[in-house]
Amino acid sequence: METTSRVGAQSAAPSARSASDGVPGARRTVDGYLRAPFPWYGLDEAFTGPRWLMQVGVSADGTVQHGSTGHGDEPSIRPEAIGAPADRERFAVVVTVAANPVRRSGDGTGVLDATSVSSAAWLAGSGLLAYTWPPQLDHTLRDNWLDQQTETAFELADDLTGPAWTSLSLPVDGVPVPFHYRESEFGWVLAGTTRAGVHLGAYGRGMSAYGLGFAVIRDITAYV
Repeated sequence: METTSRVGAQSAAPSARSASDGVPGARRTVDGYLRAPFPWYGLDEAFTGPRWLMQVGVSADGTVQHGSTGHGDEPSIRPEAIGAPADRERFAVVVTVAANPVRRSGDGTGVLDATSVSSAAWLAGSGLLAYTWPPQLDHTLRDNWLDQQTETAFELADDLTGPAWTSLSLPVDGVPVPFHYRESEFGWVLAGTTRAGVHLGAYGRGMSAYGLGFAVIRDITAYV
């Protein structure tokens, strides 16, 4: 995908392989969010449930490129939690991606990929997979399964006009914005671009995407 850096994108998804207690190993504090040169988005005030921080993704020079905020139940990736208990988890994660054109790297030796709505779709798709673990798989098979599913998510994000996606209009800061939307057995994923120029991705399970609205987060510390 020419508009998405896989290496950078993968840093935004929770590290499923390193998390053994149901809490993502890459969970971060608010510090990285405060360094971002772009506004963060979350669910709007119509959502009254818990809000929590996840993590940010940074470039080689330390610039914050994207990050995620969680809403609802903090999902578990423990295999024993899959099944009926996990099915009752209700969460939505919002991914904010800075809109960047193709640009030179900080040391001038290369070119950094541009970001696009496909970047947001990829981050959201891989993020959802990080919380999905078929109960019949052991740890070794889980890694193979995750690699295969992640490749599929990457290909889907590169074809937003394909048959896997439908259109969905949702409010962003009170203004209807078109999103690309798809569902799977694991949950749902959507991606779009705000009028402020940042790209938004989102994924969730147990909460209907059709009733969601997004808004700029005025105080990111409220998610701590």
